[in-house]
Formats: sequence, structure tokens, C-alpha cells
Amino acid sequence: MCGIVGMVGTTPVNQRLYDALTVLQHRGQDAAGIATTDGEELCVRKGSGLVRDVFDQQDMEDLRGVIGVGHVRYPTAGNEGAAEAQPFYVNAPYGICLAHNGNLTNARELAEVITREDRRHLNTSSDSEVLLNVFASELQRIGMPRAASQDIFTALHGVYRRCRGGFAVVAMVIGHGIVGFRDPNGIRPLVLGRRESAKGPEWMLASESVALDMLAFQFVRDIAPGEAVFIDEQGRLHSQQCADAVNHTPCIFEYVYFARPDSVMDNISVYRARMRMGDRLAEKILSARPDHDIEVIIPIPDTSRTAALQLAQRLGVKYREGFTKNRYIGRTFIMPGQEQREKSVRRKLNAVEMEFRNKVVLLVDDSIVRGTTSAQIIELAREAGARKVYFASAAPPVRYPNVYGIDMPAASELVASGRTDREIENFIGADWLIYQALDDLVAACRHEDAKIKEFDTSCFSGSYITGDVTPQYLQRLQDERSDAAKASRRGEERRGALRVVRNS
Repeated sequence: MCGIVGMVGTTPVNQRLYDALTVLQHRGQDAAGIATTDGEELCVRKGSGLVRDVFDQQDMEDLRGVIGVGHVRYPTAGNEGAAEAQPFYVNAPYGICLAHNGNLTNARELAEVITREDRRHLNTSSDSEVLLNVFASELQRIGMPRAASQDIFTALHGVYRRCRGGFAVVAMVIGHGIVGFRDPNGIRPLVLGRRESAKGPEWMLASESVALDMLAFQFVRDIAPGEAVFIDEQGRLHSQQCADAVNHTPCIFEYVYFARPDSVMDNISVYRARMRMGDRLAEKILSARPDHDIEVIIPIPDTSRTAALQLAQRLGVKYREGFTKNRYIGRTFIMPGQEQREKSVRRKLNAVEMEFRNKVVLLVDDSIVRGTTSAQIIELAREAGARKVYFASAAPPVRYPNVYGIDMPAASELVASGRTDREIENFIGADWLIYQALDDLVAACRHEDAKIKEFDTSCFSGSYITGDVTPQYLQRLQDERSDAAKASRRGEERRGALRVVRNS
């Protein structure tokens, strides 16, 4: 999962791209990058770390131009670190910079074709670089000294024909403008905004509407599944349906965890969806234990607050902020590697003892993925004096890998894989574990004005909507992207660095 932004302005866009990335920082903390152009020269700065750490004053001054794209990275496919920071760039045709959110399910096959038949070179193991080279190759086939909007859409028809998976993309074609497009199922989000300036209209594409709000852009609409838009240097908007929309099925985990609560995506308010998750959980608890003994409801900050507060109101139970969060520790779920996630929990959360002492506590979290974080939080609650610790998840059990851009590649790392609810309850050390039902989660996210009937629920249901996910693919994913595989790569990189030092 990553955050992307693209902008065509009438004044320099460097500061606004930076500000947009800070708003989207929750979508990725591994690396950040910005690329701008004044129509002739390309300016790029990217590196490992948070947005505030990657860019300094000189970097911002060097990012000249009124057109640009930006990216915050959360590693799923590929390796970690600066080498795979986006946007990626190819110099032909025209010069293209691309930023991508999602995951291509046929990236390996495409990489082989690109190198063998298209005769293009790949510098990284990232599927984003593969997607960039597919786009560049298709655009080069047209062979025009300058591409018109229809030429760009023709190239994107080829991209859709070749690429599978979940993706949202912004790309800057130097001397032309900004391109944005979204996968045929609309799994990954992309929104369009507009702002009027004294010199004419300005346009912005972003992963979430909150980025538009922050920069005073008016929300225009969501980019439709299979649709591409092109905003030229003169600020003119062109759009075309470049692939048939198979079935609009946005990722439901966006509403559970990833998106900010003040975002609206596919005409669904994230905040309202999380409120309804709390309502549905309350109904399930009252059905299972009408005479429950819950004395206080405490959210695991921050994502679960909205659902927990609504749950407390429906049950008529006190809501309390029982954990104080260290704001300088990143989101635990998107940290690379289980060891780092485990070490961060106690640094991130501290219990307010008076809210736990001698009480029956219901802890509420957005989801339970690997289970080790939940177990540590329950241990913190017991150390603070809780008499009983119940645990509620606003999402169903995560039993299957996610292949569309969320870091859940290995079923063996998911606590719910192969375990019953009671076994999970024992694993995390809860006195009672309550999961949201999948039908209730879907009902909580569905909204009649959105006209969305289904969601991508693959990590809960095991149903992969692109229809190309085989057991062999899932095994390969686990071999390449599990925590063990990532740890092995980091070890090889460290050993390689040591060899260089010793030989120098």
C-alpha cells in the first residue's frame, strides 16, 4: 500500500506535493519521492524514510516546475530502501516518471517479456518499474515525435491489455502533462480534484480525498475502474475508458485500516463506514452475550477509535482512552519485518493504569493480522490491573494472503490461518475474542449512493476477484515476500556491505 499524488498547476507545485505527501504519510513510511518538470528539465528527489526526513530546503528549491508527481512507499513487492523509492523514471519516449499504488499479479511474467521482447532494462525488483516500462514500451510503439491525448490513451489500452492486479497510477510525461489511471476492478483508490487560480485551472490526482481537502482543491470525482485521465500542460482534462470495468470492487481494507477517517473514496465516507462497523459489532455482542459484564471499552489507537466509540454508545458502556500513544513511532502494521513490529509495541503504547485497574475491559482494534501485536497489547492491559480482557476486531479473521498491494503475503504469518476463533483467543491471551462477521463488514461499508455492491474481501474470504491467483502464485509470493524472505535479503545486503568495507 502506497500513497500517490500528481499535480498540474499554474505556479510551482513543489511545496504542495510535499504537503500532500505528508497528509498521505499513513499510507507508507519506508520511502518518499517527488519529481517535477518545468517542461524541459526533470527534477527528482527521493530517499528512504518519512517525508520530513527525505526533503530539505535545498531539495525543495531544486524541485522546479508547475507539473509533478509524488509517492510515499510501503514495501510489498520488491526490496526495501532507497533504491526502490518512487517515482521511477525512464528517458524514452519523452521521459516518463511514474508512481504506483498496488501490486501486479503478473509482474514476473511481464518482466521477462519486457527484457526479452521489448528489450528494456529493469534496475529493481519492483513491479512498479515493470508497469512503467510496459507503459513506456506501449507509448514508444506509436512512434510520434509528440504524443497527443489519443496517443496516450492508445498506449494505456495496451497497458490494460498486458497488466493484471490492483493498481492506481500517476505518471508524468515530460513536455506533455500528467496521466492517471486505475485498475479495471477499482481495487486501489484514485481521486481527482480541481482548483481555480488567477492563471487558470489547476488539477490534482491523489490516493485519498483528504489530500485534496488539505490543499483546497475541490473534489471532482473518483477515477472510474479502467478509466484513464490525461491533464495536459495547458490544464485541459482529457479522459477515456481504456478497459472495460469488470466489477467495481474497491479494497475493503482501505475502510477498515488504511485510509484516513476524514477521506471519502468511491463516494463512501471512511468515518461513517467505521461508525457502522461499531454498530454491527455491538449487535453481535448483544446477540452472543446479552448479559455481558463489560465495564469499559478502550480503543487501540488510532484507527479503531471511531468504531470503538460507536460500540460503547450502542452498548451503553463507558468509553475511555486507556492507551497513550507515542506519536513518533510509525504504524506498526506497515513496519517491514515482524521483529521490528514486536519491538515497537511497547515503545508505541503505554497503558493508563487507572482505566484498567480491577475492571472488565473490552479492547477494540481495527483488525488482527499476525496476532503478536494483539497479544502484547492484552499483556499490557493485564499488567495495568485489568480483571478480564476481552478483545474485539472490527474486521473478520484475516485468513488469506493479500495480493493486491497489502503486506500480507504469507498465510503462515496470519494468526487466523488454520486456527479457529477459540484457538486465536488462546493465542493472543484474551478472555473472550469477538470478530466482526464478513457480511456485517460489507454492510457497514456499503452505501446506497456509492452504487457499490461488492468489495475486494480476499484476505478474509480467499476469493481473488482478478481470477488469476493460483496456489502456485501464492506459494511463490510467500517465498519471495514473507518476513523470513525479507530478513534473508537484509542479511545478504549487510554481508555485502561488510565485504565492500573490508575490501576497500
